[in-house]
Amino acid sequence: MSEEKLIKNDIRPDGRKLDEMREMEARAGVIDRADGSGYFRLGNTIAVAAVYGPKELHPKHLVDPVKAYVKCRYNMAPFSTSDRIRPGPNRRSTEISKVIKDALSSVIFLKEYPETSIEIFIEILQADASTRCVGLNAASIALADAGIPMKDLVTSCAAGKVEGTMILDVAGIEDCEGEVDLPIAYVPRKNEIYLLQMDGIINKDELKKGIEMAIKGCKVIYEKQKEALKNRYAKKGVDKK
Repeated sequence: MSEEKLIKNDIRPDGRKLDEMREMEARAGVIDRADGSGYFRLGNTIAVAAVYGPKELHPKHLVDPVKAYVKCRYNMAPFSTSDRIRPGPNRRSTEISKVIKDALSSVIFLKEYPETSIEIFIEILQADASTRCVGLNAASIALADAGIPMKDLVTSCAAGKVEGTMILDVAGIEDCEGEVDLPIAYVPRKNEIYLLQMDGIINKDELKKGIEMAIKGCKVIYEKQKEALKNRYAKKGVDKK
């Protein structure tokens, strides 16, 4: 007796097509005490991000006389998954914090703020795959909301492979049963990829298709990010009247 297929007639478990993304929501300015903040939801994966700075850097031995020092902390809340997560940093969160920091540092004009720090905090409130992508999208909104000069927003999305088929925006059981996860971070204005990771094995053609699908998703997310920031500033304008 054969196992039941996850993908039937090119339709996925949650009813989406192979190249269809989950519903998404983006907001800016969600944390009053932060210099900038962002919220991003992709399906059931939710992240909030807060940015502080540029500010005085501690400890002092990290001070760079030429550019700002970026700190980034990605964390999954203990209640973000069905199984309670042990609080505090771990190997996975440390790795994701670093790759997000590297992607965002590549677009920030760090030399504008020498001898300072820019601190980015990302909290995953609910996880259903693509947490690093959703966290990065929220952080990018938060940086823009804080007024940090950047070349462009960074936008992130993942492709994947399930039952030999390439799909866009892996979620739910696809994340558990799939063969490949391929998250990227993309800068639309420069048409460049600033982060590419892969878990699993695929051939050259599948890799190319996966990247193309992920970039397509990033462009959709980019519009949502911009819309969130426009709504934020429109609201500020109303509040001043």
